[in-house]
Amino acid sequence: MNVSFDPAKRAWTLTERGLDFADAVMVFKGPRLTQEDDRFDYPEPRFQTYGWLAGRMVLVAWTPTDDGIRVISMRNCHDKESRRIAPRLG
Repeated sequence: MNVSFDPAKRAWTLTERGLDFADAVMVFKGPRLTQEDDRFDYPEPRFQTYGWLAGRMVLVAWTPTDDGIRVISMRNCHDKESRRIAPRLG
């Protein structure tokens, strides 16, 4: 899977959250839960995928591209969120 992203957003997320957009591909290789993000009228389809990265649950916000995905954001999940989502990972 080809993963693309904005280099500035990647750098910010790496510095502020310790997460690298380049590692998002690992989330898609394991158990995960994906849902469409329809909270707003985005100009493109957006999805949120919960999954595991280095033993911790993360959320990756992304949009499909012709040859893969473009990561929009990535964050660690809160403990309450992890407990709620973990049983639903497929």
